[in-house]
Amino acid sequence: MTVKVREWKKNNKVGFEVDIRFTYPDGTPFRRRTKAPVESKSAAKRWGEATERELLVLPTPTFLKKQEEERKEVPTLADFGTRFIDEHARANQQKASSIRAKELILKNHLYPALGEKRLDAISDADVQKVKANLSKRGFSAKTINNVLTVLTKLLRVAAKWKVIASVPCSVELLRVSNRVVVFYEFDEYKRLVEAARALGTRWECAVLLGGDAGLRGGEMIALTWANVDFRRGQLRIEQQMWRRIVDAPKSGRGRIVSMTNALRDGLKRHQRTSSGEHVFCTSRGLPLAYRTLWKQFRRVQARADIRVVKGNLHVLRHTFCSHLAMKGAPARAIQELAGHLHLSTTERYMHLSPQARDGAIRLLNARHVEAANFGDIVETGT
Repeated sequence: MTVKVREWKKNNKVGFEVDIRFTYPDGTPFRRRTKAPVESKSAAKRWGEATERELLVLPTPTFLKKQEEERKEVPTLADFGTRFIDEHARANQQKASSIRAKELILKNHLYPALGEKRLDAISDADVQKVKANLSKRGFSAKTINNVLTVLTKLLRVAAKWKVIASVPCSVELLRVSNRVVVFYEFDEYKRLVEAARALGTRWECAVLLGGDAGLRGGEMIALTWANVDFRRGQLRIEQQMWRRIVDAPKSGRGRIVSMTNALRDGLKRHQRTSSGEHVFCTSRGLPLAYRTLWKQFRRVQARADIRVVKGNLHVLRHTFCSHLAMKGAPARAIQELAGHLHLSTTERYMHLSPQARDGAIRLLNARHVEAANFGDIVETGT
């Protein structure tokens, strides 16, 4: 490492040129000649040495060149999106409906907004623009969070696979208020079952499987007679179906649900008229499409003179969980019967439980009893 100072004169001006030479630790030579912004030779020497120290701690030109080459190889969001779906979502055997949801989020929301950006160039400001645009288009906070969750996962996978050095931005989800669960009251559900029974066993079983057993729509159309155990009075929920694709239930695990008397009788009557492997099937023995089952449910609603509730068949599942809570069933039992992965999902229904409310108030009553008992103690003299 050397720092040489040379005096120069031009017309009436006098100055000093500093010549800095050294070799970086990786063997890269460095030389820079520059005019010192000082007026004396000693000051120019000190300035040159200080500049040399600053240069030594900076990345070498070789490193910067290599880094720039690597940056040029970072794919755009649109380029990496296909790999993310194929090598992450499909490779990890995620459910077909989940894969399709990710594909649609990428296609409809993330590609138009960030598709041409390199992954390492996506900034916090870009994320905020995505939020603002989706909000302006009227999407709910939950939908916006779904989009942001896919973006976050994609960037984390890219970082894990060393496609980028690190996640380049922070993604903050929107706050979502607890939604009020929509369900049928006891009298409404009774009318619904009666209307379904009048239309036929298929309609009756669809309503009862949702309202008396808590099955999801995909679980209904995937249910086979082999999973109906009349002797034990149980249903084995082991699969669901989406667009003719058989998959695991939403929670990722199966469950056993005991049948009510009404459901068991309805299924027995329906079995006598069924000719296929599935409980709900076409005339050719194929599983019934979800849309067909949903349309039938709309007919039942109309016959029962009940309002069409958003959520379609899923409102029956909400009814199942809500009625259990209202009858005082424990949260853990509802979780097991409904197949909720997290107890927090079940707790949405527990505010309907009068047993829980009454039990809480009884704790306060006990407080007054204890106070009265302590008040009966009389101090006696010795």
